[in-house]
Amino acid sequence: MSTLARERQVLRPSQLNALARDLLEGSFAQVWVEGEISNFSRPASGHAYFTLKDARAQVRCALFRSNAARLRFAPRDGMQVLARGRLTLYEARGDYQLVLDHLEEAGEGALRRAFEELKSRLAAEGLFDTARKRPLPAYIRRLAVITSPRGAAVRDVLSVLGRRFPLLDTEVLPVPVQGDGASAQILDMLQRAGRSGRYDLILLTRGGGSLEDLWAFNDEALARAIAASPVPVVAAIGHEVDVSLADFAADLRAPTPSAAAELLVPDRGELIERLRRDRQRFDALLARLLGAQAQRVDQAFLKLQALRPQLRLERGRHRLDALRHRLGQAWQAPASRRSERLARLLRRLDQAHPRRRLEAHRHRLALLQRALAALPARLVEPRRLQLLGLARALEGVSPLATLGRGYAIVFDQDGQVLRRAADARDGDRLRARLADGELALKVEPRRD
Repeated sequence: MSTLARERQVLRPSQLNALARDLLEGSFAQVWVEGEISNFSRPASGHAYFTLKDARAQVRCALFRSNAARLRFAPRDGMQVLARGRLTLYEARGDYQLVLDHLEEAGEGALRRAFEELKSRLAAEGLFDTARKRPLPAYIRRLAVITSPRGAAVRDVLSVLGRRFPLLDTEVLPVPVQGDGASAQILDMLQRAGRSGRYDLILLTRGGGSLEDLWAFNDEALARAIAASPVPVVAAIGHEVDVSLADFAADLRAPTPSAAAELLVPDRGELIERLRRDRQRFDALLARLLGAQAQRVDQAFLKLQALRPQLRLERGRHRLDALRHRLGQAWQAPASRRSERLARLLRRLDQAHPRRRLEAHRHRLALLQRALAALPARLVEPRRLQLLGLARALEGVSPLATLGRGYAIVFDQDGQVLRRAADARDGDRLRARLADGELALKVEPRRD
């Protein structure tokens, strides 16, 4: 090696890059860097390459396949991320780069991911379906505007409403529109407005801002309350490019607060002009209807004059008198004939009067009653005499008649008739039947 070379310590590029790599890797074992992804690429190898930048500088990054497979989000250009890795230098090209072993969303990127996940879940439940959204009232009498009382949004809304339709009764319900606790206060005010029954429509609005500024309107409970509100809800959150869960859940989304006010009420001038045109059409229609009715009345009057109803009434009156006279004559002749016939019928009726037949039947009934009264005596007497004879014959053979002559019938203990004295033993209990009753007997020992 020449003296000049030894004094200058000339290095080859590979040596220089190796020294630089050792210096970087020895000085920065592991670093955290936050920045925006740019020029993101992911070739077939599965590795990911991109540039991480801020407003003044950038650094190349490499995320190898094993680490890239563990990512729970899809990196893309413009996403703000937080990266962890080691500084090194790619010797072949002399590129200074950061080899990453961990990558996560940071700042608005994390919010955006949380927003998309919640949006997807609520959409899957049908919370944003067009079918469940309600139509807005054609004309609003009282409007509730839920917003910050000091923001530009409320000024824009009130200005447009006052210019277009000053008759609208508008009430501003003040709430904070960003910061801690804002979503809870917005939710409470929305539910109170819905329960009050005072409003035909609720407008939920605020001015533009970052995703973090609008985060109060991405609350899940607020989105569900908007969908369940008994009063239709219109959302106008931020500028046209801004979007929130409240916009998706509302019955109508307006791109800006001013546009919402334009959509909700008709223009006063246009409404007056429409009323004027409607009045003109109504007057024209009424004139046509009255003209048509007047023509019909004229035609009816002409027909009435041609028919001359007075003359027809006079003719009808004469005809009625003639018919009445004929009716009187036709009634008198038959009436006389009917009177004569009625007299004959009355005479026949008197001759056939029931009282005459009743007297004859009454006389016959008396005869029959006397014959009936004598009939039992003639029929019963022979039977009675025959019965008396049979009773006397029966009495002659009756044991009772024998008993009446002083005899008795003796019964043993079993109720059998005792026919011989030898059949009774000493001490037996016997019964004696007399004509007028019974006696209880006891057999005493015989005395010889």
